[in-house]
Amino acid sequence: MSHLHSQGIAAPPILLAIGGFDPSCGGGVAADLKTFAAYGCYGVAAITSLTVQNTQGVEAIHNTPSAELREQLEVLTKDCDIGAVKIGMLGNRANAVVVAEFLDTNKFAHVVHDPVMRSSSDFELLDAMGIKFLAAELLKRSSVITPNIQEAEVLSGLAIKDVGDMEAAARKLVEMGAHAVIVKGGHMDKAVDVLLDGNELHLLSGDRVKLEHTHGTGCTFASAIAAQLAAGRSLLEATTLAKAYVMKAIERAYPVGKGRLPLDHFYRMKIEPLTRGTHEVPQHGLHSAAEPAAH
Repeated sequence: MSHLHSQGIAAPPILLAIGGFDPSCGGGVAADLKTFAAYGCYGVAAITSLTVQNTQGVEAIHNTPSAELREQLEVLTKDCDIGAVKIGMLGNRANAVVVAEFLDTNKFAHVVHDPVMRSSSDFELLDAMGIKFLAAELLKRSSVITPNIQEAEVLSGLAIKDVGDMEAAARKLVEMGAHAVIVKGGHMDKAVDVLLDGNELHLLSGDRVKLEHTHGTGCTFASAIAAQLAAGRSLLEATTLAKAYVMKAIERAYPVGKGRLPLDHFYRMKIEPLTRGTHEVPQHGLHSAAEPAAH
């Protein structure tokens, strides 16, 4: 059901990101919203945590009180028709519980959960009780969960050294209630991702691109999958296309600070930066604002 504007313009899919805010906007909901926009979707967001970070790492986190998170989520569902949900950082168990209840109340068609636990600078993004709750309850409420190697180890309790171990961990997570699992092997020698969709196993290989110097790849990957699912693609297709998108966005990454590089989410659109010192005047039948009135 898309809402028609008075001029007959239909809204694109509306996607919800639930996650942390990163002031450097390389990861978290800022990355989610940029990814949604790059796919022609409209993104809305609920903030689970205000992180204090720049491209060099996380310095502190201030989790949103769970009652406030609930209010953010409720105000959005009262108003929008949400086509897919992407979950990232939750912060703590209380926020994870709010998200579980929210998913139960609304029964969304697509829920992509990136089970973020630690930042690349090794800062805790989900407390131990939150991780337990995620494993016991949140796993089964998602259409697909996208852990990296470390997250898959924590959730499955299995050590992962190679692709065979990745497959075993994926199977264990499905046994634990996950509908589908993508174990991301981006930090291994070969960037192979293992997708287990019910019983079907797929290996998605990719070129190992400068992953360790970038920031926001996990958020972007999960958000791209959510956008593809909302567009009606199968999980295998959605994942394959999302992986290709992330690889390209990594290749085009540029530095904005002294640390890791955020991805170029809009590499497909040639957006020219404004040239300094020139000001374009909008042509709306108004008088040129650039010309001072003659006296």
